[in-house]
Amino acid sequence: MSSRWACGLDGCDAAFDTVEDAVVHQTTAHERHECQVCGTVVPDGYFAIRHAFDEHTRAEFVRAYDADSDDVREREAIKSEIEETADLQEIVDRIDGSV
Repeated sequence: MSSRWACGLDGCDAAFDTVEDAVVHQTTAHERHECQVCGTVVPDGYFAIRHAFDEHTRAEFVRAYDADSDDVREREAIKSEIEETADLQEIVDRIDGSV
C-alpha cells in the first residue's frame, strides 16, 4: 500500500498519513453501516469488514451482499493489512475520547 491511507468510503477521497487516522475518520465522519446479515449497526469501513468476517461466515457475507470471491479477498486483505499495521487500542481510545 502507498504511504498514505485512503478512506475510500462513499467516494471519499480523504487520505491520511497513518492507518489509525484513516480508521478514526471512517468511524467518526461517515454514516454507520447496518450489517445485511444480522442487522447490527457498526461504523463503516474497517469495523464493518471486521464485523462481517468475525461474526459471520464468508458464505453469509456473499449471500447478503451479493458478493463474489474477489470481494471477499479484497476485504480480507484490507482487514489483514490494518490489523498488521494499526495500533487498534489507539483507535479505540481516540474514538472513545480517551486520547
